[in-house]
Formats: sequence, C-alpha cells, structure tokens
Amino acid sequence: MLIILMDDQIFDPEQVCQSCVLASNSGEPRWHGGQLVCGQAIRKFAEQRSEQYECVMGFRIAHIK
Repeated sequence: MLIILMDDQIFDPEQVCQSCVLASNSGEPRWHGGQLVCGQAIRKFAEQRSEQYECVMGFRIAHIK
C-alpha cells in the first residue's frame, strides 16, 4: 500500500496524485516492478522503516508492506 506523508498527516495517493501529469490514468502513482517510477527513493535510516520516495511534486510517499 502506498501512502503520502505531509507533516503530521497521511493521505491516500488518489487525493494528491490525480492532478499530477505523471500519475497513472487512475490517478495513482506509477508503481512498476517494486519501484516508484515518478519519484526517487529516499535512503532508509533503519531496516524496519518502510521504503520512502520523494515524488517530482515534492511529496513523500511511503510503501507500507
């Protein structure tokens, strides 16, 4: 599951990504082969933390397994 983190709030990607030109036709982040295609991976600080990415719009996206 992908979530968007902003300060102290969590958003569903469909709420944010619908206005992005890089989003899929369904308004979701482009996720392919276990990687976020429309952003860059952010280095993990601890092994137990979720994978995090920064999209081109500047939002932080977390992949919760």
